[in-house]
Amino acid sequence: MEKTSKTRRAEMGEVMQNLDIKDMNDINELFKEMVGSVLENGLDAELEEELGYSKYDYKNRSTDNYRNGHSKKRMKSSFGDVEIAIPRDRNGEFEPVLVKKQQTTLSGDIEEKIISMYAKGMTMNDIEAHIQEIYGLEISDSTISRITDKILPLAKEWQRRPLESIYSVVFMDAIHYHVRKEGSIVKKAVYIAIGVDLNGIKDVLGIWVGENESAKFWLSVMNEMKNRGVDDILIACVDGLTGFTEAIGAVYPRCEIQQCIIHQIRNSTRFVSYKDIKELMCDLKAVYGAPEGLLQILCKVRIG
Repeated sequence: MEKTSKTRRAEMGEVMQNLDIKDMNDINELFKEMVGSVLENGLDAELEEELGYSKYDYKNRSTDNYRNGHSKKRMKSSFGDVEIAIPRDRNGEFEPVLVKKQQTTLSGDIEEKIISMYAKGMTMNDIEAHIQEIYGLEISDSTISRITDKILPLAKEWQRRPLESIYSVVFMDAIHYHVRKEGSIVKKAVYIAIGVDLNGIKDVLGIWVGENESAKFWLSVMNEMKNRGVDDILIACVDGLTGFTEAIGAVYPRCEIQQCIIHQIRNSTRFVSYKDIKELMCDLKAVYGAPEGLLQILCKVRIG
């Protein structure tokens, strides 16, 4: 019979009373012991599966490998240090999955945590403080830099990956950010191209960083996309940057240019008085929400 939440709490209360739990420190220690016990039982079960026979069941042993005691390992967790006994085998072939050999924390490898925080935009100081607070580890800026540098080859591989030969639509725009460079704050343009292939799958084709948004830089982006396998773009959705259309046409002369809907709407409202804006927006919403829009018509014409 499944236990209710009320029943489980009553049993937990009885256990805590028997263990003389008085404050949060005692509860924290109890959690650590529970986690350690669960991990040790799981590791013993893993080794049993590896060897093919249970402890002391020597009659069913079909391997020359056998248990060879335990080794102590101290793991970092949000509850504090947890010491567990890792079972060993005589031949040294046992590769535990629950707690891997090089694992230093219960929530995963510490390097993966640092890379994840770095990818989310946390600064070196933020990462250092977070690791210190949660895991009790002191990590220098140089160590964090060494770890995060591991993602650079992966990023470069992604930037150079081959692309589809034809994209039905490619959206291109730049976002401006303030970044720190050599002790001062400067403005950078981050160029982004998002493509939709002929199956309707959307993909980020690339991200590039430049000083300021310019048609010349976009031309270099077009050439790079061409070199990575993009032979044709049916429709390019862009803003009204001067020279942008010419830059696209120089590499993809058959590409249809459509201005971004947001920019089209902004341009439309420039010639309408404020009191008529609401009515105009209702009409535009019906136009751009039509099931057979301009994009679909152009796709059919080019593909047909």
